[in-house]
Amino acid sequence: MSDLQGKTIGFGLSGSHCTFEETMPQIQRLKDAGARVIPIVSNTLMTTDTRFGTSASWQQKLRDLTGEELISTIPAAEPLGPSKLLDVMVIAPCTGSTTSRLANAITDSAVLMAAKATMRNLRPLVLAISTNDGLGLNAANIAKLLAAKNIYFVPFGQDAPDKKPNSLVARMELLKETCEAALDGKQLQPLLIERFNY
Repeated sequence: MSDLQGKTIGFGLSGSHCTFEETMPQIQRLKDAGARVIPIVSNTLMTTDTRFGTSASWQQKLRDLTGEELISTIPAAEPLGPSKLLDVMVIAPCTGSTTSRLANAITDSAVLMAAKATMRNLRPLVLAISTNDGLGLNAANIAKLLAAKNIYFVPFGQDAPDKKPNSLVARMELLKETCEAALDGKQLQPLLIERFNY
């Protein structure tokens, strides 16, 4: 697998606040592997306080983890294309809303602009989905992205089939390995996994 030493990784976070705590250690793993991680955040993260934490606390956590300033606007994300700064772009968590916009070429956030910039440069885009309707209306969007060139998924599965039968969540602890495989042009396997054993 590809070595992440010296690679620059764009790390986009969309608004699945319940998944942030699980996502943060994966940023540290990428840093520990020698990568530079540039945080790119949605408007939801920048403006919304939830029971999972305040906007200000998550912003500070990202600055502390990465040592970088946050990219939070479309104009700030747009230069990532021409500069070819990113070797790989991650969206984790990737919500159903972000998934549907990406699948339908809608660029209305810093995260999606960074994703578009990465795809323009034919570099890998890694998605770690977290959506309550992955087996509902968003199933068509996920299928569309699965078939797209240079898009790779962190292995995912149903996280609570007894309570939320349409919900799909990536196994975040496989994010680093997915990035390494994606840089080699490969999808980490198996893609469909049991998110929890029942």
